[in-house]
Amino acid sequence: MADVKICGITDARALDAAIDGGARYVGFVVYPKSPRHLSRDKLGALSDRARGKAEIVVVTVDADDELLQLIKHHANPDWIQLHGREQPSLVAHARQYARTGVIKALGVARREDLADARAYENVAEMLMFDAKPPPGGLPGGNAAAFDWPILAGQRLTRPWMLSGGLTPANVQEAIAASGAAIVDVSSGVESAPGLKDPVKIAQFLAAARA
Repeated sequence: MADVKICGITDARALDAAIDGGARYVGFVVYPKSPRHLSRDKLGALSDRARGKAEIVVVTVDADDELLQLIKHHANPDWIQLHGREQPSLVAHARQYARTGVIKALGVARREDLADARAYENVAEMLMFDAKPPPGGLPGGNAAAFDWPILAGQRLTRPWMLSGGLTPANVQEAIAASGAAIVDVSSGVESAPGLKDPVKIAQFLAAARA
């Protein structure tokens, strides 16, 4: 049984499905290159709808102070997820813009890549392990998985979540293979890029919590 983050939510119907299904975290993307990018007004409206019902995560990539301030103003998020090439100093700096903390996403393809996590353990409140993006691809949301067992038995000082290629059909296997206590899904519960399917959301939540 794992906690779940439904990420890349773009409308109230998907948000309600996530909350009704028991998602602990809901993710909103602020990154114009993503099909899940939200305008500031939509970010504010969805954040207001989620507040007090699930933990709000705003996902961004290589953001500057101006964008982080905008995110804080419109969403007042519990978490900011940094999904780019942010150095540890920027991760520590971004903490002031979130109510609870920062999630630092790290791309993984092989066991050796996990060494990168050590540099972020003292500056991020949570880590995320995602599949490394393809050349020229988006930093996340690519429906790509990696070898989950490489995470099994890792001793980390921070909580971490598993992301990348998860679906209602494989999430139980992923949890068993990796030992993940938190899982994150975006494209795996969509009917089209950026369009979440409430039925798939419900199926994923039920499978992850079974």
